[in-house]
Amino acid sequence: MTISPSIRQTSPEATVSPSDRVLRTHLPKREATPGVSVREADVSLRLDGGGNGLLDTTHFDTVRFPPPAWIQGEMATAIDNGSWAYTPYRGAPEVLESLAGPISTFLGSDVGAENLALTPGTQGAIFTTLSAIVNEGDLVLLADPDYLFCERILEFLGARVERIPLLFDTDEPTLDLELIEKLSAEKPKLLMFSHPNNPTGAIYSEAMIARVAELAVAGDFLVMVDELYSRLVYGNTPFHHLRTQPGMPERSITLLGPSKTESMSGFRIGVIVAPNSIIQNVEQCLAMTSLRAPAYSQRLLGRWLTGDADFLAERIADLEALRDMTVAKLGAVPGLHMHPQNGTAYLFVDVSAFGATDVEIAGALQREARVIVSPGYQFGAQGTGHFRICYARDEAEWAAALDLMVTCLTGFATRAGISA
Repeated sequence: MTISPSIRQTSPEATVSPSDRVLRTHLPKREATPGVSVREADVSLRLDGGGNGLLDTTHFDTVRFPPPAWIQGEMATAIDNGSWAYTPYRGAPEVLESLAGPISTFLGSDVGAENLALTPGTQGAIFTTLSAIVNEGDLVLLADPDYLFCERILEFLGARVERIPLLFDTDEPTLDLELIEKLSAEKPKLLMFSHPNNPTGAIYSEAMIARVAELAVAGDFLVMVDELYSRLVYGNTPFHHLRTQPGMPERSITLLGPSKTESMSGFRIGVIVAPNSIIQNVEQCLAMTSLRAPAYSQRLLGRWLTGDADFLAERIADLEALRDMTVAKLGAVPGLHMHPQNGTAYLFVDVSAFGATDVEIAGALQREARVIVSPGYQFGAQGTGHFRICYARDEAEWAAALDLMVTCLTGFATRAGISA
């Protein structure tokens, strides 16, 4: 039967209300700006990851920073082998076996294949791991600011979230360890943080990592640390993996992946390193949500973390130069403050002195500079009054964009009565 165009035009589209779980991800308890929820602000700023024709600084420029040259050949080989299309839910056994050694070396802690699961990106690692271990009502401690989807996933799962401020008023950036210790009395299920921190790029000291481990052991809670950016560390800055601390192989969950350093985000592959008891439950969640990480992409991990010292050194040098250029140009804006760090490719810019909301500033940057930034409210209450930019971009294009951003932001400073 053929349906006439007139019927198509007059048939109303059904409206289906979102589930309570989805509504919780809007973070109604925390407004982006008075009267506007976090979700409403995201929609108004078109923060859907698509770019919408603007220069999108919410992620890396994978044209300027492409994946390693060997990727295309390895992917073609994988696709040619049709028998590799299906794997066990946690990943191809031979891939897991081949990864155990390089990951052990990288983390400085023994890891077996039974401690690994492959996921659809590190985002998939966060969701499946939390789904595997967090119950409704469980107390979860989450760094503030931190990766924007962590709190939303926890709310989706019905967890009780307490944010742990990241402090910059000490010699080195640190989580509020006193608050973690205080909340330990409430028997949290889990502490979560990214390292280096997303959005600020902060790298934590050995003393802080050791103290987190001590608190976790004493308080008998798990710690999930997202180390997606742990290879993007500049100069001789030391990096300390939580898993190496006493008692932590048994109670830590480390998330890794090639999405950022190797620009392999489009291949959707992440890695969970955890006790086997957790991996078994993660496997069940993978079976229900995605069956497995992309099977052909799994094969690309055979060359990951090995033999790429020159590639890594060149990438870090380029990003460090872009960081310095970004800081130098934005430094011309009166009243703007920055804490440039030695990790990631992010700069978290403090514009709280301008007296404007994150939404207003992000909207103005879209209109006047044609640039999409990540407004600070997305990362937690501590992020309010900031925005995050990813400076992993083409140098000439980025220099021109920064000039437009400086003009726009200087206008805010002028209206706030701030002069150079």
